[in-house]
Amino acid sequence: MAVDLSSLLGSSSSMPELPWLQLVLTFIVVVNILHTYLDMRQLKAIKLPDPPASLKGLFTRKLYDEAQAYSVDKWWFGFWHGIYNLVETVLWLQLRIVPWLWYSLPSWLPQPLAAIVEDNEIVHTVAFMLASSLINLVLSLPWTLYSTFVIEQRHGFNKQTLGLFFSDLVKSCVLGAVFIPPLVAAFTYILQRAGPWVPLQLWAFVLGVSLFFLTIYPVVIAPLFNKYELLPQGSLRDKIEALAGSLSFPLKKLYTMDGSKRSGHSNAYMYGFFNNKRIVLFDTLIKECSEEQVVAVLAHELGHWKLRHTPINFVMSQFITLANFLLFAGMRTAPGLFESFGFDKSRPAFIAFVLFQFVVAPVDEVIGFITNVVSRRFEYQADGFAVQQGKGKELREALLKLEETNKASLNVDPLYSAYHHSHPHITERLAAIDTALKKGQ
Repeated sequence: MAVDLSSLLGSSSSMPELPWLQLVLTFIVVVNILHTYLDMRQLKAIKLPDPPASLKGLFTRKLYDEAQAYSVDKWWFGFWHGIYNLVETVLWLQLRIVPWLWYSLPSWLPQPLAAIVEDNEIVHTVAFMLASSLINLVLSLPWTLYSTFVIEQRHGFNKQTLGLFFSDLVKSCVLGAVFIPPLVAAFTYILQRAGPWVPLQLWAFVLGVSLFFLTIYPVVIAPLFNKYELLPQGSLRDKIEALAGSLSFPLKKLYTMDGSKRSGHSNAYMYGFFNNKRIVLFDTLIKECSEEQVVAVLAHELGHWKLRHTPINFVMSQFITLANFLLFAGMRTAPGLFESFGFDKSRPAFIAFVLFQFVVAPVDEVIGFITNVVSRRFEYQADGFAVQQGKGKELREALLKLEETNKASLNVDPLYSAYHHSHPHITERLAAIDTALKKGQ
């Protein structure tokens, strides 16, 4: 006897018909009010005339003023971009742009392609997603250009030329044209054919796609945008390999990446499955920090590995994904869902999932907050791990150096930070590191 997993959440046909669009619009407005309240608190914090007492004397007045100006510029950009996104979203929903795009799409295309799109739902869905992606790209492009070539340029971070920017854009579009059609087609096929096991089959499909991209991204996609070179033999490489060896970290390759060709910001990351790990250092990190500071940053990153934060995050994400698909399976035929958003002629399988994303937004907001809470806890633990490896002083120096290099806001509103930030503020991290150092004395 087949088990309908969606029945675990109840039959959608037994749900009352709700004003789905009005509920979604109400939630969008409420969330924007909350975000605006937190944003205003943050603006007040970043405009304070002096840094926190714990950071006084650690940064020059000139640096504080520069960091403050950068933070204010980014705040205003985010504020106006947020208003634009709110207006755009409300208009798309109120004017029924999504159903208009779906139903009118075949008329834009020449024959016989138009007939194929109209007669085959999978082909129609692929064409719809490509058209939606193109529209979103065009609408977001002015904002991206302004952020990169005005704000980042003004504050000395942008290293891109317009030629490089549009070269990256073309590459991204080509990758989208290659990957979107088969992925959307497969997802739609599962929705049409899976029956009672649709949540598990969608989850398995998304898991497989995730593992596929985790495998090909560093070796196929990332090199299209950046140059990766093995870190030359020398004292820095020796120190990193010694740290990895002391922790039994299966380091296979150690790369540098030319992040400076696009931005002055710094970073480092790890990737790879099982006993095949790689570490990538931005060239800006090597340039701005001493060797001991770079090693301390990697001790923090290796702390995430040693404390199993990566597999924990992975399991959490898979649990959330499966729960999301179970909820979707229970709601995809909810009475009035399609009609509320303007789909009164048909009920396309993939569109059900698109509409579900609007309806489930309150849950996503809560999950995002919880994810940040977990992430912040992991950051404290990774800092503590670096202290245990004898790198506490150097990590402290590295965090201050990165704060200086990235012109990060030295003042932050605690409520804004708790809601939006996945990392604790510099003052919180330094206080925790100092406490751990004192305990270790």
